[in-house]
Amino acid sequence: MLGALAGAILAFILGDKLGRKRAILAGHALNTIGATLQASAFSLPQLFIGRTLNGFGIGITSTMSPVYLGECVKPHLRGRLLVVSTSSNISSFAIANWVNYAFSSRSDALQWRLPLAIQLFFAFIIFPVAPFVPESPRWLLLVGRDDEAKQILSRLNNTPIDDDSVTFDYNSIKASMRLERLHRVPVMDVLRFRDKTQNFRRLILSCGTQFMQQFSGINSLGFYLPTLLHESVGYDLQKSRLLSAVSGTVYLLAGFFSIVVVDRVGRRKLMLYGSFLMAACHFIASLTLRTAQQDPARSKTFGSVTVAFFVLYHAAFAPTWGAIPWVYAAEVNSLGWRTRGAGAGTATNWGIGFIVVQITQVGIDNLQWAFFLIFGVFCLSFFPLVYFFYPETARRKLEDMDEMFLRNPSWFVCGKKEMTQTTRPQAFIDAEIARISDSQVTIVEVAPSKPENIV
Repeated sequence: MLGALAGAILAFILGDKLGRKRAILAGHALNTIGATLQASAFSLPQLFIGRTLNGFGIGITSTMSPVYLGECVKPHLRGRLLVVSTSSNISSFAIANWVNYAFSSRSDALQWRLPLAIQLFFAFIIFPVAPFVPESPRWLLLVGRDDEAKQILSRLNNTPIDDDSVTFDYNSIKASMRLERLHRVPVMDVLRFRDKTQNFRRLILSCGTQFMQQFSGINSLGFYLPTLLHESVGYDLQKSRLLSAVSGTVYLLAGFFSIVVVDRVGRRKLMLYGSFLMAACHFIASLTLRTAQQDPARSKTFGSVTVAFFVLYHAAFAPTWGAIPWVYAAEVNSLGWRTRGAGAGTATNWGIGFIVVQITQVGIDNLQWAFFLIFGVFCLSFFPLVYFFYPETARRKLEDMDEMFLRNPSWFVCGKKEMTQTTRPQAFIDAEIARISDSQVTIVEVAPSKPENIV
């Protein structure tokens, strides 16, 4: 996790310099080298180096992949495709649980070498396809490669380059960039909340979703569920691993459910609903675990109920807090700060995840069943935070985000329809048309002076 944290920080620093595509490929290259070193390791230092490189790669790819998808996809599809990306992570988690279960009875080197080598399978898919994947058009415009950006917008729209839809999208992004540059201030002013587009506030919102995701308890269960079922519920190790694999599969199936609802229901409502559902699962599982530990005669029954609610927790988490933080960080930040916001959010995810994993065993040993009450309280606290401070980003264009924060400088968003509705507000549509119109007028006014400047 610390390697992934370092990788996210690298993406924060280098993401805009390398570009979205090259950064993602660099991350996958590190993953491939790291997996190779781990699977072929004959000493602890080699395994450590491979694990560290793999962590760097995961940190970079988990930062840049949502940014890339968010910048290449139409607003009405963006949430669904970002959820597909997140569900791919969940798929890997589910597969890992079944692989662990399948190899748990072995005692030779194959028990750990083959699971590590399975990672290399994905390299044979990614690298042959990579040359045919376009760069993000928004990043190309950011670095002044306008002609390439227009060609890629044409490809993404599946229309000729002179089509009206391509021209409109191109002009909209360019106009938004001019507006962003107009309001640009020194970094220290950004950190003091003195910029009108509130980039630091948006970065905090990105980090906040990842912080809350980790303190919902997902990695505590992800890492320690087999141990918990064995030591606290009383199941044997084989059954504990099997139930963990089943829970991971339910987690996977529930994750794909969010594809259907993420754009219809919206980011805010999914986070709000998820907070209550996860809290309820933690509270009930804690109380049934307490009864199972204190009453041996009913331990089997209440142990089964505990397992059921941990499985339900995964089903509630996957389409809500499992997916939305990655979607949100890719959407809410401005073009100039999108990589930084995603990098900071991803670094928060890995850093807080590391802390949660480190305290879990100590917490279970000392608090036992009451440890999961803490996560239940945290989950309940997420509801007012989201309700009061988190604007809706569903069905907005990425260029709407600056307009959203310019028009609504207050941190409180509750009660403001254009900040919370799931459909794109008409005010943002009108503002986009006005930006393009103003930009074109500016170009016409400036154009006659160019020959004089050249002379």
